[in-house]
Amino acid sequence: MTIGDGVYGTGSSGPVSFPRQTFEAKSIAGKLLLLIVVLLMCIGVVVVYSSGAGWAQRKFSNPEYFLWRQVIFAVLGLGTVLVFSSIDYLVFKKLSKFLLFFSIFLLAMLLFLKFIGVIKGAARWIPLGPVSFQVSDFAKYALIFHFAKLLTDKRDFIKDLNDSYYPLLTLLLAVVALIAFAPNFSTATLVATIGFILMFLGGVRLKYLLVTAIPLIPAAALFAVAQPYRVARLLSFFNRGDELQLSYQVRQALIGLGNGGLFGLGIGESKQRELFLPLSYNDFVFVIIGEEFGFIGAVAVIVLFAAFFICGLIIAKNAPDGFARFVALGITITIVLYALINIAVASNVLPTTGVPLPFISYGGTALLFNSLGVGILINISRRRNSGTKRSPDGVLSGGGE
Repeated sequence: MTIGDGVYGTGSSGPVSFPRQTFEAKSIAGKLLLLIVVLLMCIGVVVVYSSGAGWAQRKFSNPEYFLWRQVIFAVLGLGTVLVFSSIDYLVFKKLSKFLLFFSIFLLAMLLFLKFIGVIKGAARWIPLGPVSFQVSDFAKYALIFHFAKLLTDKRDFIKDLNDSYYPLLTLLLAVVALIAFAPNFSTATLVATIGFILMFLGGVRLKYLLVTAIPLIPAAALFAVAQPYRVARLLSFFNRGDELQLSYQVRQALIGLGNGGLFGLGIGESKQRELFLPLSYNDFVFVIIGEEFGFIGAVAVIVLFAAFFICGLIIAKNAPDGFARFVALGITITIVLYALINIAVASNVLPTTGVPLPFISYGGTALLFNSLGVGILINISRRRNSGTKRSPDGVLSGGGE
């Protein structure tokens, strides 16, 4: 039984080459992933136009304002997928430290500009002409790239406290704190969750993660109740047994989902999008999907994200090296986690928070960075596991390492 030459065993019909089979499975997963993303983007264009036409008419005197911008974002997103599917993912391993520290610099700069009064309100965006660039999206992916590099480089001593866990935790807390003080508590919480999941999957001792979480969770809870609007959201959520105590957005969202029934009211027939449900084309876009396409349409979107998750796991499992594996896991977990949170909020399973539905919600920065992530996943799926070996603990060696 040989591993180095790619033959794991023999059958009645001759040698069985598992690396070739895994490459084919990974390649199919990459192609299916692209199809899923195209479908989600098409759904996004239709639903954003349907839900945003009235708001665009009142705000911009043009009912197609959101439509054409979303079309442009989708086209740019598909272009981003194609470009980054052709760029060797190992480029991000070489640039990971620079990208992460540059993102930390940008986050700190935004807080400084807010401190001196240049930025009023939330310090989240850098204006770039007609669009705004949300730095936290950049920081999120930069963190994934550098964590993937560190988890791979430190795999021989990943369970060490001082040389492994503390450096990883310091970088994670720096990014999370800067995002939280923007303020952007929901994104900070999700970035922290992604970081802890990657460390756990990378082999960091579970007791280290739990000991860290013990003081962090109460601290996060105190931070969450530091602002009246967050307190109101939490009170609304925990008093959901009393319909009168529900927030306006939650009430309208539940009405919209109920209106849809099994088959929905039809495209463009939503009742909640007009005047009743704020941000129906962004944070609550899933409500419009449920209202216009019904329970079947809502489940279809959930199935697409579930299929995205499975494809991402297949690509990660058969990745040619450790860095590719952790990058694939990080990107897959990020996109699916955001989808899960958005759908849970729209269904009143979680408290209201501003998390977009990937590839569907209106917006450019998140869509482009998620498209970048998908391009990298497809690039990884195209790489053969040439000469790749597994050590007894399952860590990849050889190949791209």
